[in-house]
Amino acid sequence: MSSPAQDPVDVHLVIDGRDITVASGTTIFDAARESGIPIPVLCHQHDETPVGVCRMCVVDVGERAYTAACIRKVEPKEKKTRPDEPDLVVKTNTDPVRAVRKTVLQLLMADHPTPCVRQRNTKDCELEKLAHEYGAIQSPYPHREVTRGQDDSSHIILVDHSACILCDRCIRACADLRDNFVIARQGKGYNADIAFDLGKPMGSSSCVSCGECMVSCPTGALTNKETIHHQFEDGVPCELEELRKMPLFDHVSGTFLRFNHGAVVKRHIKQGEFLFYEGEGGPTAFYVLEGHIDIFISAPHGHVHTRERSTALTSDMHTRLVGKHEHQREGENLHITHTAVDASMELSQEDPVARIGPESLFGEMSCTHAYPRSATARAATDCVVLEMRRNVLDALRKNKTFRSKVDKDYLEHTFENHLRKSSIFSSLTSGFIQELRQKVRLGQYAPGEVIFRQGDVADAFYLVRRGFIKVSEAYPGGELVLAYLPAGSHFGEIALLGHSKCTATCSALDHVDLVQISGEDFQNMLRLFPEVRNHLESICEERLRENQKRFDHVSGMPVDDFLRQGLMEAQSLLVLDLDNCTRCDQCVKACADAHEGVTRLVRDGLRLDHFLIATSCRHCKDPLCMVCPVGAVHRQRSLDVIIDDSCIGCGECAQNCPYGNINMHEFTRALRDDELALLGAGQQRARKAVVRKATSCNLCHDRKTPACVYACPHDAAHRVTGEQFGEMLKK
Repeated sequence: MSSPAQDPVDVHLVIDGRDITVASGTTIFDAARESGIPIPVLCHQHDETPVGVCRMCVVDVGERAYTAACIRKVEPKEKKTRPDEPDLVVKTNTDPVRAVRKTVLQLLMADHPTPCVRQRNTKDCELEKLAHEYGAIQSPYPHREVTRGQDDSSHIILVDHSACILCDRCIRACADLRDNFVIARQGKGYNADIAFDLGKPMGSSSCVSCGECMVSCPTGALTNKETIHHQFEDGVPCELEELRKMPLFDHVSGTFLRFNHGAVVKRHIKQGEFLFYEGEGGPTAFYVLEGHIDIFISAPHGHVHTRERSTALTSDMHTRLVGKHEHQREGENLHITHTAVDASMELSQEDPVARIGPESLFGEMSCTHAYPRSATARAATDCVVLEMRRNVLDALRKNKTFRSKVDKDYLEHTFENHLRKSSIFSSLTSGFIQELRQKVRLGQYAPGEVIFRQGDVADAFYLVRRGFIKVSEAYPGGELVLAYLPAGSHFGEIALLGHSKCTATCSALDHVDLVQISGEDFQNMLRLFPEVRNHLESICEERLRENQKRFDHVSGMPVDDFLRQGLMEAQSLLVLDLDNCTRCDQCVKACADAHEGVTRLVRDGLRLDHFLIATSCRHCKDPLCMVCPVGAVHRQRSLDVIIDDSCIGCGECAQNCPYGNINMHEFTRALRDDELALLGAGQQRARKAVVRKATSCNLCHDRKTPACVYACPHDAAHRVTGEQFGEMLKK
């Protein structure tokens, strides 16, 4: 028979000269904290079990070695020389103790990026705060030669392994507080770091984005991504208690919701009101609580435009182009900031492509990637909806139950429209699509994840549901990016149409959702619908011809050198000899004459010796500008990257170009008859429109000699290769 448990006895402590009485078994750290005596610590929070791995909490208890206060428990002293003798005397802030802590901090700071992401954004990095206090910001120890890098795969949490101090707080927060067991250590010694699901990117792991690890982390190793600084136009912020009552948030961490207070608002929408318009920016997603939403699509592409409208503009002046836009009168011209259809006029006579009911999510693709809205949403009835930011959306999408429902809604309500938006699949019958709907697989891919590699055996056809696919081919000396395929595109057909192996490598540029149709179902579709086969075969033949011509163009030439970002390896440079240049502006005038009156020559850039390398397209090996929502930026057979007339002026390419070589300009064009018909009699003189488009100096790819070089009267402008420029510098 076991003896009954005994109540703990009181223990008498003296901490920094202060008499303290606590129950036996209390740690020195807790005894000091309860008495208002601070002891620094990095490896645990107050709601976590102490582990004593950081050694910042060392104290002097009169023994040979200092002890970790967080795990050293106090017990009654067995032998006392006098009754009032303390059971333990502790010194927490002597010079020798502080010197030991300073050394520990200097060792940690040797590998820490200063300031880290957390310190830069919120100035509350616990490590750097202590380092400042102990004078350890400048470490005498050598820094790590190779940094451990960042993991940017999660929408919510940025992982910076260089800032990690291996305190294990994130591991214990994930396991002890959430019972998830996603995070653990991997590697040994110098190469040790934290990992997600045995080394996966965080965005591809089983992490549910609860935020416990992020809240627990003492440094900038795990930080909240403030990806979209969006102010809600309307709505009331939902409080934590209200969100916790909604089944939608059953599996979302309360800590995460509290941390992101204000990221979800409730909106009451009257029947007939618009939530958003096709083509405008979309930093939020919506979830229907009550009522129904109608979805309209007026154009094959979403077009970016301005939501505000001129107050002087009457409804009969709205042009029927694509989406909502802003007009201004400029003399005799009608100024169209962006060509788009007025939804309030156009949709009144159209049927919606879909009607969304309660417990449905919509607008998520624009929210996730900041793409223009691909449709217009209007309240079919009085509605109550939740509007949320991207970090909350991602937390929901990580939930398997919610994700399953979103996928089911897509297959039931959107899959057929997805296929029918392309003329290639217009001949498919509803019965066949219904049968195919039961067989397709929906897949998710993290940024950089490979779907298939060049040379792999083909086994499926893919539709891009969300995100961008990067298509690249291996060439002598390197790999060349051929295209970025947006949502609504398809790939994988070349290998299935007679080429058993994949001719290119396809990988996820960002977070991608795909619809995968098996090779067997794809072949069955081609057999039943010859029109689809003919369309796809025509596309394949053209793509293969283009690929062969590119291969012939660079065969035997090291692509890494041919297309590298460096100037010496550039394919084509515009070099101005400043010793000969008289600033006569003939080059600028010639450029404007050759390009609809808008000069593309920017006489600025890198200066070497007496030469100016003018800002112009470098035809990058991996052109980020080609991530275009309408595919207006693409690579020619010559490998030149051009911007064609389908540009809608959204500015994505200009923002993505790392060299600032793309600019936005306005061009004047004549109004079409259908646009003139909408103008009142008093505005018939406004026969021109101004449209905004992206331009870059491409060294007149369609001319034998660039206009600026041809027009220069002083032999100051030269179009040369990197190798030729090197020879010019030697003279």
